[in-house]
Amino acid sequence: ATLAIEDKRFNQHYGVDVWAILRAVKLNASNRKVMSGGSTISMQVIRILEGRKNRTVLNKIIEAVHAIKLETLYSKDEVLKFYFEIAPYGGNIQGVKAASLRYFNKNPSDLTLAESALLAGIPQSPSRLRPDRHLERAKKRRDMALSSMLKNKYITINQYQEAVKEPVIVGNYPFP
Repeated sequence: ATLAIEDKRFNQHYGVDVWAILRAVKLNASNRKVMSGGSTISMQVIRILEGRKNRTVLNKIIEAVHAIKLETLYSKDEVLKFYFEIAPYGGNIQGVKAASLRYFNKNPSDLTLAESALLAGIPQSPSRLRPDRHLERAKKRRDMALSSMLKNKYITINQYQEAVKEPVIVGNYPFP
């Protein structure tokens, strides 16, 4: 779910997705405002680790260079693991395991397809997409993730139809 919505070509690039950047530049220019950033998962790992808040062109260039270096030092699986351990999921929730326990009171391996897709969508805008505070926004983003998974052939039409019907039920469970 995360690859489908965050970085479709994760396994084909070396830290920077030139096509995603070109698409983002075109989209942003045609809308005359920032609509998309074109960051890869590797670039997001770098931004989180380095604590970069400002999304300037210079910072994007620095993130791109560091993302390429990251991918020379670590495998794709390791980079993805880094992302799942440090990605923001709203409030002080960091990492997919913490988010899974907080919102669903279960380990990530026990999540349904719909729950996994919901979590995959949160890091794009953690405070705006927190399911315990903004349920409809989170559901809409979940459905976008599921649609992207279907489009990219990660799931079947039947899996998609079942998952979008699943109600979004989240809590604010205490950590074990």
